[in-house]
Amino acid sequence: MTDTPPRTRIQARNRATILEAALEVFASRGFRGATLDRIAQTAGLSKPNLLYYFRSKEALHLAILEDLMDLWLAPLREMDPEGEPREEILRYMRRKLDMSRHHPRESRLFANEILQGAPRARPVIEGELKSLVDEKAAVIAAWSETGRIGPVDPHHLIFSVWALTQHYADFDVQVRTIMGGADPYPAAEAWLERVIDAVLEPLRAAP
Repeated sequence: MTDTPPRTRIQARNRATILEAALEVFASRGFRGATLDRIAQTAGLSKPNLLYYFRSKEALHLAILEDLMDLWLAPLREMDPEGEPREEILRYMRRKLDMSRHHPRESRLFANEILQGAPRARPVIEGELKSLVDEKAAVIAAWSETGRIGPVDPHHLIFSVWALTQHYADFDVQVRTIMGGADPYPAAEAWLERVIDAVLEPLRAAP
């Protein structure tokens, strides 16, 4: 990933600066539209200095994707099979919504990667991401089968949480324009709780 891992505080700071600049450029322009020259300019460093840490645009993009996946998978990893099902699923939704609020660039970068067919993220999607989703889907299925939540398709429930929360990051301009510039997140959380609660409500036996 990097030719020269950071060994000093200055090197660590330069690497972090490069990654922050690259995230900004990749999120706004996509992989094809981003250039090392623009990333170096955004970072306030020379291109040779950037290349000291990352040998290519591909290596830099991969480093960001790896950091992003660690961040992105954390809320799902934290879903506790021993917890109360409704609270665990709502907590997962809130964490994903909070990530959209505080990490919108990461969300848009990942969306751009997927729209291009995931040429660089596919190994992670086919490996770690799929394994984790399958694991948590099995937990949700067990909750549903024992009547602790309503009958749900666990994979599609997880997909729905992604769609409902990441929309606010990926379509931020559209959402805020339609809402007259208002912050959409407080109302979004209350609304999504109502939506997910309705899906999770166990079936009531007829009297």
